[in-house]
Amino acid sequence: MAAMVHGATSSDKMGEKLPILHFLVCLFLFGASDCMASGGPSMVLTQLPTGAGTDGLEPVADGMLRADYGAGARLVRVAPGGTMDVLSENFYSACDPALSFDGTRLLFAGKRVAGDDWNIYEMALDGSSVRQITQGLGDCRSPGYQSSLYTLKPVGVPSVPEYHLTFVAGTGMRNEYGDSEARSLFSCKLDGSTVRQLTYNLSDDFDPCILRDGRLVFASWQRSRLSHGPAGYIGLFGLNIDGSDYAALTTGQGRRIQQMPCVTARGLVVFVEADTVGWDGAGSLGSVTLRRPLHSYRPLTGADEGLFHSPSPLPGGRILVSRRSADGGDSYGVYAFDPDGGRLEPVFDDPQWHDIQAQAVYARPEPDGRASAVPEDADTSARTGKFYCLNVYTSDLQPAWLTAGSIKRLRVLEGVGSPSTSEVGSAGIPPLVQRRILGEIPIEKDGSFNIEIPANTPIELQTLDADGMALRSCGWIWTKDYARQGCIGCHEDPELTPENVMVDAVKRPSTKLTLAPAKRRTVDFPRDVMPIVKGKCMRCHAGAQAPVRFTEEPSGTFNRTYENLLASAGDTPTGKYVDPGQARTSPLIWRLYGRNTSRPWDEANGAATPGKMPPEGASALTDDEKRTFVEWIDMGALWDGIPAAEALPKDSDGG
Repeated sequence: MAAMVHGATSSDKMGEKLPILHFLVCLFLFGASDCMASGGPSMVLTQLPTGAGTDGLEPVADGMLRADYGAGARLVRVAPGGTMDVLSENFYSACDPALSFDGTRLLFAGKRVAGDDWNIYEMALDGSSVRQITQGLGDCRSPGYQSSLYTLKPVGVPSVPEYHLTFVAGTGMRNEYGDSEARSLFSCKLDGSTVRQLTYNLSDDFDPCILRDGRLVFASWQRSRLSHGPAGYIGLFGLNIDGSDYAALTTGQGRRIQQMPCVTARGLVVFVEADTVGWDGAGSLGSVTLRRPLHSYRPLTGADEGLFHSPSPLPGGRILVSRRSADGGDSYGVYAFDPDGGRLEPVFDDPQWHDIQAQAVYARPEPDGRASAVPEDADTSARTGKFYCLNVYTSDLQPAWLTAGSIKRLRVLEGVGSPSTSEVGSAGIPPLVQRRILGEIPIEKDGSFNIEIPANTPIELQTLDADGMALRSCGWIWTKDYARQGCIGCHEDPELTPENVMVDAVKRPSTKLTLAPAKRRTVDFPRDVMPIVKGKCMRCHAGAQAPVRFTEEPSGTFNRTYENLLASAGDTPTGKYVDPGQARTSPLIWRLYGRNTSRPWDEANGAATPGKMPPEGASALTDDEKRTFVEWIDMGALWDGIPAAEALPKDSDGG
């Protein structure tokens, strides 16, 4: 049982190991009786060179993202009889295989020559009938077949099912960490037409996987706020195949980085998780159930059991998964793993290659089809969608922390990323992306709201108190063209059934928050905040002995006042004076209002209450001036743009 296939680099060498490989594949994938009856399935996998293909590869964003590996990789098919055929002979690199539901075709990412972009191709399982699908979209990776999609048509126009594929591509914008291009999920028809962007998170979305109900689960880097640290976290989220109904799947459970999900025949979502990743993104295995994903997290392997990579389902509930030792000193081999019992058995290993992304070849039921009202044409610039909330007081917070009437208004912000061609550092100030105000509306007495917003746009919702401070902020959400979607509450448990009532906000038309981009208001430091500092604060804070020195002295992109206000406070959850994106926990705001404005759920709640500054009198700030400081911080404490790397101050809070 300990024998494995080693050194197999061609069909004739593999033939020498045929009896052992045949036994291992059949026994561990289907069991001895199935092996005798059917000969077991074949596998398609990626072989990545262990030398030049991985030398020098490093993770991205301080260990949040794996490297863009794949150079020199090849696709191989391992037959039940033991022979191994290379399927990608005419490609410089090929990886990311995804099998069709009937088990006859294969999607993959490939490069014909080294200088090509990665594109999506399809081939038959014998390596024939290769055709290119994507073109001119930059690097495209991680393809997958979707279930049937019915696009709703006007009355009298028939709707017929169509088939699309999902893939990952760059958006042309930098991610929120600032060190690489953001990636999103896209889809297109099998002929490459009708390309649609599905996700509008301003950081990376990747590793899509189809669920049994026709939805997608994928890994999403969440960094709209700094509440999870400067680098944020990567969790699993769900999505319709037309890009609508985005929802969390694993938020708050398990380790900080969760990726490479697959769905087993028993309804488990199995994924790779870690707190930081190496070049390959490997980690331990964890799982949640599809029945109740937000409350069913379970670790499947420990840190001493090895590094795992790219799980995929097998019939009966087990998975194929690549594994190497915990110290990473050897190459990946393919194993069969039982998530229920924890049993791990070897299947295939060629030590001259990393054997990853293995998929057993078998027919599986096609996931449920989905219906969509999203039109096919690409002109989406003027389109809108509608978003509602039943009751903002339905929350995962203690009931006493958000009493009825404590939330006064809703602020709706648009996120604006930085072009990928801009020079941006991976750490510095401002640490968050730009935001523009789409509008503010009052919350209904029953806690509901109903808004119409631009479609295909990253949106952040902030519930506000009487001082205009954000009480709670969501991550990036969006609506698709003509979509009508919503939530039960504000950071509520979405697995609970809402109260069956007709809320006030949906009894009337949606409030339009659809200003043209040129009219969307911003709040920046030199135009809006610095005049207040100069007129009300400078005379007490201009001297060298002032606790916080305010001066108009320039400093690269900024001035010294801005740098001093955004100084880091070491390991504390807030900045020394400003907590970018969260006014209520910012000591500057405490001084302006003369009280600690943090809330019971904030880590900063126990800090001492400061005195009011400036003191009452001629220099006291007006309510509007204090509101300007609040808006500026809640919107990310921006200067007037994202600075060049060389302009970043050394004492800034990382981001």
